[in-house]
Amino acid sequence: MSDKDRTNGAAKALPKRFYKDVAVSEEGGRAGLALDGKPVRTPGKAPLAVPTRTLAEAIAEEWRAQGAHIDPRTMPLTKLANSAIDGVAGRAQAVIDDIMAHANADLLCYRASGPDGLLAAQAAHWDPIIDWAKDVLDAPLNLAEGVVHVAQPDASLAAIRKKLEGLDAFALAALHVMTALTGSALLALAVAKKRLDPEAAWEAAHVDEDFQISQWGEDAEAEDRRAARKRDFDAAARTLDLSVHA
Repeated sequence: MSDKDRTNGAAKALPKRFYKDVAVSEEGGRAGLALDGKPVRTPGKAPLAVPTRTLAEAIAEEWRAQGAHIDPRTMPLTKLANSAIDGVAGRAQAVIDDIMAHANADLLCYRASGPDGLLAAQAAHWDPIIDWAKDVLDAPLNLAEGVVHVAQPDASLAAIRKKLEGLDAFALAALHVMTALTGSALLALAVAKKRLDPEAAWEAAHVDEDFQISQWGEDAEAEDRRAARKRDFDAAARTLDLSVHA
């Protein structure tokens, strides 16, 4: 099958664009979207309404950018908003529990035994965040060499959980995505608290992978998978930022 055939097949499987105009509207005290004047709803049939107009405008741009077909892969902000509304609202504790499961086995706590170049890279990217967790979050964490699980202090985990309590569905959804994609609740919180910018957090999450690439190279499929994960990570970071800025 040629690349053209694959592209045509993919396009045929996508729903056709059925609207012309995309507008931001008021929706129950929040900012919603309207397609040709009709409110957009989530897959769960709830209104697609977000905390701020700036976030709604960013989501609207995803809908405006669609061509003859609607490609969900190019709409990560929409996907995350749907997740926040349908999957996180009303079940915040379950989402926090999942983030905390990552915190209890955080990527930054598990160090390699060598070589020196990898050890240096891990220390450079991860030690400042471990120190920040101790000094700012009041959450000192134990480090381990290798992959054998190391228990974390209950008080430290409680301090991290406290930072998550009270967050709205959109912030929690964004933090959950960022945590899952990086394997680190600390990196997600560091972005949320402006300790790291998203690019620095993404780089820190891929220290091990990047070291391996520097030694052995990277194949095209791995690059594509990483690009897809990065798109979702960036959308989560952007949602986190825009959901608190009107």
